[in-house]
Amino acid sequence: MLSILYVCKNKISMAKDTYKKFPAPKLELDYSGKTPPFSEELEETVLGQLMLEDDAISKVLDDVSSDTFYNKKHQIIFAAIAKINARLEPVNIQTVIEELRRQEQLDIVGGAYTIAQLSQKVSSAAHIEHHAKLLAQKFIQRELIRVSAQIQEKAFDPAIDVDELVDFSESEVFKVAEGNIKKAAAPISMVLDRALETIKNAQNNQNKYSGKPSGFTALDGLTSGWQKGNMIVIAARPAMGKTAFVLSMLRNMAIDFNLPVAMFSLEMSNEQLVNRMIVSEAELDHYKIKNGQLTENDWKNIYDKTKRLATAPIFLDDTPALSIMEFRAKCRRLREKHKIECVFLDYLQLMTTSNPASREQEVSMISRQIKAVAMELEIPIIALSQLNRSVEMRGGNKRPQLSDLRESGAIEQDADLVLFIHRPEYYKIEVTEDGEPTKGLAEIIIAKNRHGAVDDVRLEFIPELTKFTDRNYIPPLNENLLPEGTNMDNFFETQTFGSKMNQSSTLETPKFDTTIETDIPY
Repeated sequence: MLSILYVCKNKISMAKDTYKKFPAPKLELDYSGKTPPFSEELEETVLGQLMLEDDAISKVLDDVSSDTFYNKKHQIIFAAIAKINARLEPVNIQTVIEELRRQEQLDIVGGAYTIAQLSQKVSSAAHIEHHAKLLAQKFIQRELIRVSAQIQEKAFDPAIDVDELVDFSESEVFKVAEGNIKKAAAPISMVLDRALETIKNAQNNQNKYSGKPSGFTALDGLTSGWQKGNMIVIAARPAMGKTAFVLSMLRNMAIDFNLPVAMFSLEMSNEQLVNRMIVSEAELDHYKIKNGQLTENDWKNIYDKTKRLATAPIFLDDTPALSIMEFRAKCRRLREKHKIECVFLDYLQLMTTSNPASREQEVSMISRQIKAVAMELEIPIIALSQLNRSVEMRGGNKRPQLSDLRESGAIEQDADLVLFIHRPEYYKIEVTEDGEPTKGLAEIIIAKNRHGAVDDVRLEFIPELTKFTDRNYIPPLNENLLPEGTNMDNFFETQTFGSKMNQSSTLETPKFDTTIETDIPY
């Protein structure tokens, strides 16, 4: 009798050790007492189909990962299949068994017999995409249950900040909707196809820019456009034209390229921004608009030229003292509702955080969060920044440097590109080092470019129009400046000139030799 009890005791002990080492899947309960949604049969079907055909896994990788499976053993089996596929080896019963044996996990999943049984339960890999989507749907349901439980727990915590709670809730639910919930590290083979597809799309892109074009030819040629997920910092001293530069860029992207864009202005109201855009679009001196000295023809010109602004996909937000949490939430909504392709922020140092520490730490946190939002939404975010006064005290050409970025070195570290706006004319410098007159000259200095070269780009700045353009800009002819009695029907004739691109470009020029004087220095 004692020997029998002893044997039973050992068996029970061994069973406990086995359970501790290889615990069975635990069905976690939600607050309603229901088990999370999952299907044992569906998981087995997908795994069995993956081992029947070599290319089956390529059909489901967009929808399925190890975490998609609820059963822990099934997670291990799928991970082994993914590793075999990453080595470009055939996926079948034997290779999966050998991979699990090599990783010392074959006994954990139930041995070779279990793997063989999975394949015997299915006859073909037909409809595997449909089965994978059903599996992914159940995973999303489980994740929504998990996220809602976390939100509920945080909502009961009196110490948590409400803005932080709302940001956490939106962020987690957004991740579920986008299918980006804690994805496991992907083998390079999975990423390689997407990278090659991106290169192929860039090759087929007619404008030859892989990113979103700014509308400035030389700048786009150097950067290939603003890339998704990038944080671009544009910095300058006051009066250099930071806001005018981004408004010109915003206008180019929205009107010329029909890209939905958004601008958050913490320094100027929406009305002030639109007034600047009217001045730029209508090609009228801003003093005339500011002082109300507009003729009937001026009003006609404004209405005609601003029709495109009214229909452009531009979204403006002038919330003062915008917090980084509010910024993230608003960007998510704009991305989801209006499919925005680029965000402008004017300017970074005016943003706030819910738990400010030192000013340097606060700016560092804001900078990191802006970069995180750009990567999360996969859009470029262009943030304006101030420079410190060391530029003014510096001798020589007073060109800004990365060390001049104000209040935090984190801005330089987080940014993918750092651009400075430098107008030598502002500092009474009449010619550049290569002898070019500085009147109307704006140098865009690319001081940091994580993905390319650093260089300078020269643009034209027209202060009366608060507008940046490409160099050698020819403004449209203003009828108000023509001699009285001019017959516009016979005023233009077509004449062709050689362009810098060795192509013919057509311009309309007056028939008669008349000097048109204007108070706008182009």
